[in-house]
Order: sequence, then structure tokens, then C-alpha cells
Amino acid sequence: MDRIEIPTGTAASRAHQSARLATLIDLLGQRDRWSIAELAERFDVSEETVRRDVRQLEQAGRVQKVHGGVCLPGGVLEPPYRQRLRDQAEAKRRIAERALTLVQPGMTVMLDSGTTTLCLARALRGVRDLTVITNSMEIAAEILGHPGQRLFVAGGTVDPDYHAAFGSEPIDYCRQFAPDLTVLSMGAVDAARGFLDFHAGEAAFKRSLLQRARRVAILCDATKFDKPGFLHVADFADVQELVTDQAPPDDIATAATAAGTTIHLA
Repeated sequence: MDRIEIPTGTAASRAHQSARLATLIDLLGQRDRWSIAELAERFDVSEETVRRDVRQLEQAGRVQKVHGGVCLPGGVLEPPYRQRLRDQAEAKRRIAERALTLVQPGMTVMLDSGTTTLCLARALRGVRDLTVITNSMEIAAEILGHPGQRLFVAGGTVDPDYHAAFGSEPIDYCRQFAPDLTVLSMGAVDAARGFLDFHAGEAAFKRSLLQRARRVAILCDATKFDKPGFLHVADFADVQELVTDQAPPDDIATAATAAGTTIHLA
């Protein structure tokens, strides 16, 4: 996202506006939508001042204006890791159990840092003679407790919101492997645009895994269908298996079938 530019003015006015902008983003993390009037009252400024703040944040890609108020862009920014882990927890568990049927003893498996992938990592406990590669600290900790499994962890700077390493170091590390199966969680699925996500570092990491993989499996619950993700990760032609908890909409099912992607229902 673009850097937020604070207009010139007195040092005091710039400091006050900078604090408002930061607080406004925090407020949207606590509640999906705020009205202009509510924000004006909260900050003790005019509604026109709030509108100017919102325009700046919108230009930087941080918020989206809606009728009479403001929200996060398209309502699509992902919540923190622990909350994502709780979201659709039963669906993720079922998806993981279905995805487990794609894994056989002796395989080398690449797992990304998604919360549905973590559910699969937990389900792998009984699979012996397995090699697992991941950039996720959570998955690494889980696999360490599994007997008969070998673990490779891609290091680098760890993102505190995703509990995973992103950037050139983990990408370069993972490119030395040619896994039998690469398993990715996904933030959004669109019939025309394929598989999408929300975090630039995470999306780049996932894209880097596609070329070396013998097979790619996407895990996602039904809430991800037609969700407006904004970072492209893969086309349907890049993905051999799609594991989900409900039948996808007709347009997504048609796109998957045309590309040879098998849909597995949990």
C-alpha cells in the first residue's frame, strides 16, 4: 500500500492529523464501519475534517469510503492470526480431514502459513515417513511433535500477524525443494481471476511455490468464494486439487473443471 502523505501545515496540526489517521485505522480494526458523524464526535473535529482524513487514507489504499461513513477496503483485510484460526473452525477441521487423503507416507509436503493449513498439519500426526517444509512458526511447532516426520523450516523475518517468514530468504530456501504436494490456504477464489490473497508478502511466497510443486492443493472454506481478494496468487490451471466444505458457485465450479482442477468436498 502507498505511504500516507500528511499535508504541510504547522507541526502541531500535522501531529494531530497523524494521530487521528492512526487512531482511525485502529478503530476500523475494532469495528467494521464508522460513520463520519461518529468519527467527528470522537475526535472533536468537524465532519469536513474527517472527510479530508478519509480521502487521504483512501488515496493510500488504507480505507474505503461508503455512504455516510468509512470501512476497511472492501471489508477484505484479514483479521489477526488467532481470530482467523477461530473463524470457520469446524469447516477448517473438516477440510483438513479431507485434505489428509491427499497425503501418503513417504511424501514431501510443502505447507504455507494459512490457518486451514495449520489444521492439516495437526491432522498429519499419524502419517509416518513424511517430510514437511514450511515458513510457518505455528506449523513448525506442530510438526516437531509428530513422530516419524522430518521438518525443514524456511527462516527470515517473521511477520507477527501471520507467525510466518516472508520475503526473499524463505522464497530462496523453499525453491531448493521439489515437493510431491504443495498445500496452500487461500483468502479468496474468483471464477475469472483464480486464487487471490490479501498480504503482499504471503501472496509472493505462495506464487513462488507453484513452479517446483508436482501437485498443488488449495484449501479454503466456502466463505472465500467470490470474496474480493486483490493479490493474484494462482490460476485454476496451476492448481490440481481444491478442497472445500461446500460446493462452489457454478461459475467457479465451471472454471475449475475447465482447468482440470478436482474439487474435493469435505
